[in-house]
Amino acid sequence: MAADARNPLTGGRAPLPSTTSGTGPGHPAPSPAGDTARPAPDAPRPPVPAGPPSPTPDGSGERAPDSPPSQALTGPASPIPGGPRPRVEDGPPHQAPADPPSRSPLAAPEPVPLPDAAAAHDIPHPLTAHGCWYPSADPSGRHVAFICDRAGVPQLWTGPVDGPEAQLLDTDPDPVIEVSWSPDGRWIAYTTAPEGGELTRVLCVRPDGSGRRVLAGAEPGSSAHLGCWRHDGSALAVTVAEPSPTGTEESEADTALLRAGAGTALSSHPPGWAARDGRALLLGGPPPGTAARSYAIRPSGPAAADDRTAPDQPPPLTLSTYLVDPESVSAPVFLSSERGAATLRVCDVSRDGRLALLRRGPRGRREALVVRTDDLRTTCAVPVADGDPWIGGFSPDGRTLWLRSDHAREFAALYAVRLDPRGVRQGLTVAAERADCGLELLALDHDGRGAALSWNARGVSELEILALEAVGSSAPSATGGQGSALGAREAPLPAGPGPSRAVPLPHEVVTRVAPTRDPDSPIVALSGSQRRPGVWWLPQGTPLRTPWSSRDEDVAPGSRTPVRPVAMRPVARDGLTLGGWYYRAPGRSPGDPAPCVIHLHGGPEEQERPEFNPVYHELLGRGLDVFAPDVRGSSGYGRSYVDADLGKGRFAALDDVADCAAHVVLAGLADPRRLAVMGRSYGGYLTMASLVWHPDLFRTGVAVCGMSDFATFFAGTEPWIAQSAAHKYGHPERDRDLLRALSPMSRVDELRAPVLAVHGEHDTNVPPGESEQFVRAARERGVEAELLVLHHEGHDFRRADNRRLFRRAAADWIERHLAV
Repeated sequence: MAADARNPLTGGRAPLPSTTSGTGPGHPAPSPAGDTARPAPDAPRPPVPAGPPSPTPDGSGERAPDSPPSQALTGPASPIPGGPRPRVEDGPPHQAPADPPSRSPLAAPEPVPLPDAAAAHDIPHPLTAHGCWYPSADPSGRHVAFICDRAGVPQLWTGPVDGPEAQLLDTDPDPVIEVSWSPDGRWIAYTTAPEGGELTRVLCVRPDGSGRRVLAGAEPGSSAHLGCWRHDGSALAVTVAEPSPTGTEESEADTALLRAGAGTALSSHPPGWAARDGRALLLGGPPPGTAARSYAIRPSGPAAADDRTAPDQPPPLTLSTYLVDPESVSAPVFLSSERGAATLRVCDVSRDGRLALLRRGPRGRREALVVRTDDLRTTCAVPVADGDPWIGGFSPDGRTLWLRSDHAREFAALYAVRLDPRGVRQGLTVAAERADCGLELLALDHDGRGAALSWNARGVSELEILALEAVGSSAPSATGGQGSALGAREAPLPAGPGPSRAVPLPHEVVTRVAPTRDPDSPIVALSGSQRRPGVWWLPQGTPLRTPWSSRDEDVAPGSRTPVRPVAMRPVARDGLTLGGWYYRAPGRSPGDPAPCVIHLHGGPEEQERPEFNPVYHELLGRGLDVFAPDVRGSSGYGRSYVDADLGKGRFAALDDVADCAAHVVLAGLADPRRLAVMGRSYGGYLTMASLVWHPDLFRTGVAVCGMSDFATFFAGTEPWIAQSAAHKYGHPERDRDLLRALSPMSRVDELRAPVLAVHGEHDTNVPPGESEQFVRAARERGVEAELLVLHHEGHDFRRADNRRLFRRAAADWIERHLAV
């Protein structure tokens, strides 16, 4: 690192510290200018653990001859390939070098101070029908940090669980995404999305609103994500996205993808795999996401075989994880790095600091890694479920790892992974499971001896409080030394589940669980068909709404009561049973077929839940019924259902849309002459595809942030999204013909129905060019089409004024074309 190199965390410039024997893997570098003993601003802070590698069971610094080899995660100067990880379901990790490669020491971070931005609760023109979500409790469990859109944009607030006083801690208009209160109560960490875009940064603030600073992601074009706190509150884990080094050839290992649980590496993208294809062209500029992209939109229609360009590709991003001291006393501690990674997040650090739990991999192939912090070696890997990124944590002694995983099963369950003292897996058992029901959320309490489990039962949450037993008595190791550092000696039995109790809920869906010191008094975020998101305190299982959460009766302005949906189970033409929820417009008689909107969710792995949706409420108020189906590929119905749309299975998913429309028509609910289709993200793709695959079925469509051509989508999206999408949709090179056949632009000549496309101007997940080219193609063919671009928004619409504009524009469009 040059003397004036930018710090990878904050983007600030810091001098290069001298290399000493005290720096290296897992060790903090000395602070700049010799400031090695700078006091904390308020009080002495426990240092981030450092020192020589922990001794192995025989007391030496070398690996014991009978212990399994392990794999190192390399540092920023030598990023780990995005390739095979050790698979240890049936044995020890793969052979790896005895010592990790050397790396340059890291400069201490230079947090970017910001003006204090706390505000009183009463702000000008607050929203009455507001939502509160993503709670995180302080050490006492009596105060909560949370996200609230009371001011029209999701912002950071705090308040007591039993009092109405709430405080806005950050008045900046950048939407807040995640929140985490430190275990020692001194800091609140949170993630924001500047300008509503897809790039994020991590900040910290004192609970009183002072000391606000950016910890990571301050540099323009950079991005950072929130990880866990150390249990003593001395450090926060962050993930930083950095451009990968250029000028080197990629090897097969550098770009291979590993399917979680399959045990085999899949061949990866060759150089230039994301060459621009067809109608979209990236015209130079910085790496993806660092600036607005310019698109050259060519005449619409299927691309000719020779109509291809291959400009220089920006380098893939490297995701690196660090432990950062929010007080800025200690230098950041490097944990892991992966080139071209889809995701990388630190979910827990053991209480003694020896082990870190990381979640990595693209969707459909997530896995949990246990990494030793002294030598940065990966000692254990277990496939885990998609969905909530907080996959589990360690027991107090670090000998049991609790995971939410769907390894080798249809539905996710609670797993107990037994670890030896060096973090190597000794056993794997299912600790809690339910038939035909997946574990959706797992939250360990603060002392690690209990957990809150939220199960997804066909879209409705069921909450359970479970005691986690301590490690049992010893027993002879079943492996007899294979994969065990203890060899033939006795190995402790894994921890297991203890007594459990169900917790009644006042509304249908749990979206987050925030544990407190009292395992019987968790704090949960709830949503439901009759109210907006809110935060509840559950002392001894009694649900109490926090006073600053909106009341049920304030769910929507005016006198219209929200509609409670009815579950439906259509059957596809190939016999697969689908799911979904039907909303009947108020005042409609049971035998009166209604104009109906088929609304398609994103993902594809998302799931329709019985939650209040302002878009549905707007449509229902216009006399329109809404059917929100879960076509194949949705979550909540098991792994086989999620995977049923892979590859050529996507053609069946397109048929599912028509079959769902036929189901509600044959049931006498919907008028076949007045059907519309609408969806966002993947649902936006399905909307465009349905309009060209079933051109005589729908009278109109509204496509929101959807993909219209897979070639241009792969060319323009973020690299980490491309990696995940290749598994779900098809490889952009090997499956080129399949992707062309699945692209709505390839059948745009079949389009008959008017279409409204909506997109956020800062969307880098699905670039706005996807909507632009579809609208242009429609107009060139004489079909009515309009494009609504929302300013200061990315892939998700977070600002209240933009959400209101979107839903009213969509409802106006559908109402006009269905002649309601």
